[in-house]
This record gives sequence, C-alpha cells and structure tokens, in this order.
Amino acid sequence: MRPVFTGIPGAPAAPGVAVVVDVMRAFTVAAWAFRRGAERIVFARTLREALALKARHPDWLACQDGAPTPGFDLVNSPARLRALDLRGRTVVQKTTAGTAGALAVADAGLLLCASFAVAGATAGALRRVRAQAVTFVVTGDGGRAEEDRACAEYIAERVRTDDADAGPYLARARRSTAAARLADGVRRGWAGVDPEDVAVCLETDTFPSAMAATREDGHLVLRPWTPPSTRPPWHGGSPAAPVRAPGPIRRDDLNRPRPARPCPGSGP
Repeated sequence: MRPVFTGIPGAPAAPGVAVVVDVMRAFTVAAWAFRRGAERIVFARTLREALALKARHPDWLACQDGAPTPGFDLVNSPARLRALDLRGRTVVQKTTAGTAGALAVADAGLLLCASFAVAGATAGALRRVRAQAVTFVVTGDGGRAEEDRACAEYIAERVRTDDADAGPYLARARRSTAAARLADGVRRGWAGVDPEDVAVCLETDTFPSAMAATREDGHLVLRPWTPPSTRPPWHGGSPAAPVRAPGPIRRDDLNRPRPARPCPGSGP
C-alpha cells in the first residue's frame, strides 16, 4: 500500500480510498457513539445545518465542538459520551476538523473515518480491500496535527504488519498541541472538555469495526463497516449493526452542565 498524507486543503476531491483522521476528538467520539448503540452519524457542514436537521428530526441528537450550546444535545467529548445510552439513535455531528475533513473527500470511492480507537480495524479494512494507494487526511491544525499524523502513520504501519508497536505513535499524540490544548482547557474550566478526554482519545484498537461514510439522502453518513464478501466496499456492501449498549440513562445527563466559563471559539 502506498500512503499519501495530506491536510484538508490539499486533499483530492475524489480519491479512490481515503482515511480521514481526527483523534482529538471527533472520530473518537464517533467510535464511542457506535459503541453506545448509535445507528448512524450524519455529518453537517455548519451549525445551522445541524440544528435544521434536528428540527426536522426531533428524535435525532445534535453534537458540536465547544461549550454546550442551546439546541445541541451533546458536546464533542468522548469521556462524557461513553456513559450515555444511544441505542438506535441518529447523531448529527458538526466539528471543526473531523467532519470538515470527511466532507472534503466525500466523493472518495471508499471513505473511512479513523482515530486510535479504531486504528486496527481501519488497517484491517484496508488490507481486506487490498488498497494500493490510500489518501490519509490529517484534519487538525491545517494538516499539521501531530496526533492525527501519528495515528495515520500507525494505521499505515498496521496495514504493513499487524505487529506494529503503537507506543511511539501514542507518545507523539500525547505530546501534541491538541493534547496540551485540551489539558489547558481542563485547567481553565472550559465547558465541553472533560478531564479524561485525552486519555480516552489515546486508547488504542478499542473497537473491532472500522467506520465508513457514504452518501444517503443527500447527506454524508457514517456507520460501522462490514466488509463485503466478494468485492471492494466502495462498490457496495452493508453496514454492520451497532453494538447495543446496556442500561438507559436520564435525558438530563446528555450534557451535564459544569460551573465553568465556556471554551472560546469552536474548541478542539
């Protein structure tokens, strides 16, 4: 496999195979949403579009970066999400980097979204389809995010050998600007950031299913990926059923307010 690493601005519009990486935090959140039973994740281009989709579908849950915002049900925090019951739910996700990266290569033949949580599963999918060339989209910091680049390189190495050591890649991610930014947000009491977010984002090979995005009814939709039996997934295939999460929680727990000043801007 020949990997090509690029940021969102330099990404080709329709690569044959693309892996969009957002470790901190969009695609760690997505992986946990599926673990907690979500059926699908719909990517929105703007906050306004996310709220409009929720208005048309009141049972959908809207998720965004930064502090809790009126109209949104979830913040982009994997540590907070992992306690929720999302069985059968559709989540609308709008983030600064991850969803923007996926939408930039929405016409890829095969579009996978990844973080360390699904790195091994993503590498397995690439091996399964015998991808010859893969465009890895490093979404953070204009393509310079060290945690995303490290994860992308780890996935590429896992394609080459299943015995790849995650340690050096995780060390780079742990020292990244994004990790430092989240830690600073915790110290400053930013709403929308959990003290355990960085640790959760660095948990590796946690889930067995890659995540694939395809167009459905005019939207880019992410689901767990099930490999087709006889042909590459970009020519067809059916998504895996989500893992069902145990135990309902109270609706009030979707966003637990914290006595803190909000994170400025859109947040990590």
